[in-house]
Amino acid sequence: MGDDQSFAKDLATSAGELLLQIRREHLAAGTAEGKALAKAGDRGAQTHIAARLAAERPEDAVLSEEAVDDKARLGRERVWIIDPLDGTREYSEDRHDWAVHVALWERGELTAGAVALPGLGMTLSTAGEFPELGEPAQPVRLAVSRSRASELVLSVAEQIGAELVPMGSAGYKVSAVVRGEVDAYVHSGGQYEWDSAAPVAVAAAAGLHTSRIDGTPLEYNREDPYLPDLLVCRPRLHDALLAAVAG
Repeated sequence: MGDDQSFAKDLATSAGELLLQIRREHLAAGTAEGKALAKAGDRGAQTHIAARLAAERPEDAVLSEEAVDDKARLGRERVWIIDPLDGTREYSEDRHDWAVHVALWERGELTAGAVALPGLGMTLSTAGEFPELGEPAQPVRLAVSRSRASELVLSVAEQIGAELVPMGSAGYKVSAVVRGEVDAYVHSGGQYEWDSAAPVAVAAAAGLHTSRIDGTPLEYNREDPYLPDLLVCRPRLHDALLAAVAG
């Protein structure tokens, strides 16, 4: 079967390379209109990932944003949680802040994960090495949505005197914390398991704090995959951020 962590990294990376190829082809053909390109990317990456999982991990279940949810996964010990293209808007706008998510859940835990950042030419994974976690910046830098920072995030930023740093997809935001571009990502208002599973696995491997915004653990492979909120931050910030959220 091979190493799951290496497989996750290779799978996310190969899907990212395919997405770049699809975008180049649409740009060359003059058909890179937003929704059409996003649909082609979603479909192409999902087909690629599903085919490799079927061939190389045929006994495992899969939960993917772009596939019908087979509830048989609830009785399985190994479930791959996939987002073939996280950030369709950024992808279709020819930006770099989008991602591919591949995570493995085993018996209650995330045991492997990879977040491909094709626009940066890199893939972060639980098999990788991470930079040492330095002191948070002053002011603290919070990753926020490019289009709409939630009222909760605005309140947290005001309470701790944080700087807001707009960027694209959820996976890119978590990766920005891992990479040291920002210090924390606080999200409320709606996500699903595939939005956070791989980024959370990578962030935890890097030594970051990961939880719901009330501090409770993130749980995966549940019957309802809706998982609406998320906190990823440098460990020294989690008490202050949780207090600000509660406040």
